[in-house]
Amino acid sequence: MTTKSESEILTRVGPGTPMGELFRQYWIPAAKSSELAAGGDPVRLMLLGERLIGFRSPGGRVGIMDHRCPHRCASLFFGRNEKAGLRCVYHGWQYDPDGACVDMPNVPPEQDFKHKVSAKAYKTFERNGLVWVFMGDQENIPPEPLLECTLLGEDEHRLMFAQRECNYLQALEGDIDTSHFGFLHAGAITLDQIDEDHPSRFTIADRQPGYHVSDTGWGTMYAAFRDGDPGRTYWRTAQFLFPFWTMPPDGLFDDHIIARAWVPMDDTHTMFIHISWTGNTQGLRTGRDGKPLPGLAVGMEHLPNTTDWFGRWRLAAHAGNDYRIDREAQRTDSYTGITGIHLQDQAVTESMGGVADHHLEHLAPSDRMITQTRRRLINAAKAWRDTGEIPPACREPEVVLGARSGDFQGPAGQGWREAYDDRMAASVNPTGRLIQRAAAE
Repeated sequence: MTTKSESEILTRVGPGTPMGELFRQYWIPAAKSSELAAGGDPVRLMLLGERLIGFRSPGGRVGIMDHRCPHRCASLFFGRNEKAGLRCVYHGWQYDPDGACVDMPNVPPEQDFKHKVSAKAYKTFERNGLVWVFMGDQENIPPEPLLECTLLGEDEHRLMFAQRECNYLQALEGDIDTSHFGFLHAGAITLDQIDEDHPSRFTIADRQPGYHVSDTGWGTMYAAFRDGDPGRTYWRTAQFLFPFWTMPPDGLFDDHIIARAWVPMDDTHTMFIHISWTGNTQGLRTGRDGKPLPGLAVGMEHLPNTTDWFGRWRLAAHAGNDYRIDREAQRTDSYTGITGIHLQDQAVTESMGGVADHHLEHLAPSDRMITQTRRRLINAAKAWRDTGEIPPACREPEVVLGARSGDFQGPAGQGWREAYDDRMAASVNPTGRLIQRAAAE
């Protein structure tokens, strides 16, 4: 059981909280690059409970800073995006993308003190369509992250965004809970609906997998196992990577280059960011006839973005319309009556409330990855708070290049870490950076 005090550590992400301070030691994906147009409108960004403004100067430089002007705390959301930076419309004070005050036009020159004033601004960088921000000590910047999917070429990756109205933890935990796939997503699917050689047939045939769970240098990992073909074991592996990344197992391990960020906006709102290789083999989606299986159609319909703090990347199917559940479909050919794997996950994780009451849970052996990941997060947050111990993979980002997820078969009786290493050694490596250790080494 997760105690009340542990739950508080796990779920609270604002400034000064143990988990919030831990997360501030990492680079965080903040926005899609296309959201910040050169010389365009400032954008409200909510990150780790902080109200920030993102903008791109006419010259192309990105700034992310506190939305309050240091003069009188008027919001810079209403500011003018000019060549030198963002100008507050209240008294005209102007700030460059680094936060430095560069103009104080309502103050006589002999009384000007702009060199002493700066807006609270955070370091940023861009890579492959994402703007990243570092919200920790601005004098102690860590190396840029090295997730395999973020190192792909510009035309080799896809991005998806969606906001979720719940705590980051319950959203993230859906990606590291393998047994729910056979129910929430595939509960109505039978073996006669899919090809005889489809890898997911083992998941459909056996909805009670065994588990191995382990700490790793990047976070935690599970390997769920079932009987496969004669003399073979079917493995389904997934990863949690600090601070809030997952690699779910929805595809063939060999080419499954994917990661998902569950970025805490505040304690009760999360931004989902999906990054994957365009060469991935998709997981269970279509049946023998090539048509989408019941409830498993791909795609997310978004509402138009608005300018409020929680106005970005909201889905058209949401709690207010019961995620467009079709009760007749649920009775006949769909386990949930909700269409789409992401939306099914969204419905159940948001139904837990803004922050789930962990005291009411009755965790089972199938939840071992959940309990181990929570413990890993709690221990890392306490270690950083109490002793300043550097969080995992923060200053050595290359360690994550040993992580991948997906399904595969290995020889029956082979140890799970050996099976994992063997599969890594045989996997595709389009970035040239994947750590491919053979088990025999």
